[in-house]
Amino acid sequence: MSFYDELKWRGLVKDVTDEEAYIERLEKPITLYCGFDPTADSMHIGNLQQILLLKRYQMHGHTPIALIGDATGMIGDPRPTTERRLMQIEDVRANGLIIKEQLERFLSKDGSNAVIIANNHDWLSKIDILSFLRDYGKHFSVSYMLNKDVVANRLASGISFTEFTYTILQSIDFLHLFETYQCECQIGGSDQWGNLTSGTELIRKIKGDVKVFGVTSPLIANSDGSKFGKSEGKNIWLDINKTSAYAFYQYWLNVADEDVIDLMRRLSFKTPGTIQTMELSVLHNAHLREAQRALASELTIMVHGQAAFMEAVRISEVLFSGQWANLSLKEILEALEDAPSFNTSSDILLLDALVDSQIAPSKREARELIQKGSISVNGVKASSIEMMLNRAEAIQQSVDVIKKGKKTYLIVKFTETV
Repeated sequence: MSFYDELKWRGLVKDVTDEEAYIERLEKPITLYCGFDPTADSMHIGNLQQILLLKRYQMHGHTPIALIGDATGMIGDPRPTTERRLMQIEDVRANGLIIKEQLERFLSKDGSNAVIIANNHDWLSKIDILSFLRDYGKHFSVSYMLNKDVVANRLASGISFTEFTYTILQSIDFLHLFETYQCECQIGGSDQWGNLTSGTELIRKIKGDVKVFGVTSPLIANSDGSKFGKSEGKNIWLDINKTSAYAFYQYWLNVADEDVIDLMRRLSFKTPGTIQTMELSVLHNAHLREAQRALASELTIMVHGQAAFMEAVRISEVLFSGQWANLSLKEILEALEDAPSFNTSSDILLLDALVDSQIAPSKREARELIQKGSISVNGVKASSIEMMLNRAEAIQQSVDVIKKGKKTYLIVKFTETV
């Protein structure tokens, strides 16, 4: 299987400006780029497909350019419905530095095809308005721009001239990288097709009969219609300080059977043969969740490192076994970061803690929960409605972990003052 055939097998190719010519061009090393606008202070797992796609090209001898879009980030790639909030240059620049560091964790800086990390603020900020209109704007007819899907979709609700010109700025990026680094290809998600083709057209009009390419990959979508990359409504970030290794690991561990093989194809570096074996496991032994564990392990190690991965596994095992005393206080709070907490400065009846924290709506229902064996404290089922929660017996004299049923948790924190 050729490199390109494998990309198609993995579902990483949707549209190509000239597929036959591109396949032939890939027989020799090529320089290609993908852009990342710093609109947040971290990338998230929705960016992984393109980052790892650059890495795949690099592993096959091609030279990747990771373009940080400080300039285009100030404008904003048009959304399907509404205008983006304009960001201040100081915020964009700060975000760009963080994204640069994140990209360098994935893409090799060594060898003859070391990653090139560029920033479009270095050249776009130097173009004055007259040069923009004369040198670049004249190559884009209004009818051509209006036919772009993202523009056409916004005509009813309205689109500003600022966002209308975004595709021209991105086209200038491609032209600059072509002239500076002989970059012949831009890759991106399928929602970037209009921007990619605008870039290839600008290069053709200015440079003449040269061959450059735009290649998109399908956006990742969950089979149940939920948004990929979010858990409990929150982004899963690549910043280890914004999303813990445990939360990152759990996200992949809980991927649906219907989605896991597609995600392995796109994001894992395991061989096609190994992934096909995992596919059989999902089909015949889905309860073992072997594919989810393999994907969670590989990606957590890639993003957080081996030590953090091992910690995430250990926390996960405790979550299953209930042996909370085996974890540090930091690990407990990390594992239950979304659970409600209840503070007390003194020993308290378990019954009162359940009611005061609203885990149980009344003392009657709290008593029933305890009597039915539905409540556990630090992994041990509560057996008496007279049970006390004591600071001296709490984990590290600091917390008790209360569990109701299978999935509801409460952290009781012993504090000096409430």
